[in-house]
Amino acid sequence: MDALDGRLIDLFATDPRIGVLEASRRLGVARGTVQARLDKLATSGVITGWGPELSPEALGYPVTAFLTLEIRQEPSRGGHDTVGAHLAAIPEVLEAHTITGAGDMLARVVARSNTDLQRVIDRVLETSAIVRSSTVIALATQVPYRVRPLARTVTDPQLTQHG
Repeated sequence: MDALDGRLIDLFATDPRIGVLEASRRLGVARGTVQARLDKLATSGVITGWGPELSPEALGYPVTAFLTLEIRQEPSRGGHDTVGAHLAAIPEVLEAHTITGAGDMLARVVARSNTDLQRVIDRVLETSAIVRSSTVIALATQVPYRVRPLARTVTDPQLTQHG
């Protein structure tokens, strides 16, 4: 990535409905350059999607929690892949990651209320591949999920240097 890629990402992140022609006008480069850069960023996996960002809260799921899951360490039970497939089938599971530390997997889930959170947890625990879980409820989001600042450090290495 270079500075033009960074400016292109910022432009589309700020104004996702902008067209390639308008982006080329704002950036002062040819339309073909913008299209080629977007194609390169998508093919290389830097840009992973063009869909709208959705708000769980606006969809009626204001409660966010993090579940640390301990997975049964028996190969016959399927392990991480089995648990991952199970979690993927639950709409309230927004993401799940295999982790190091006290647990084996961390899942971010949402619910309609604290009472509904129990239903979501019960659904997560329906598989015998999970031995135990612990739950932490998020009270407020201090830094939402973001990648743009990271992309800026790639295009401007001075941002990562400490003076």
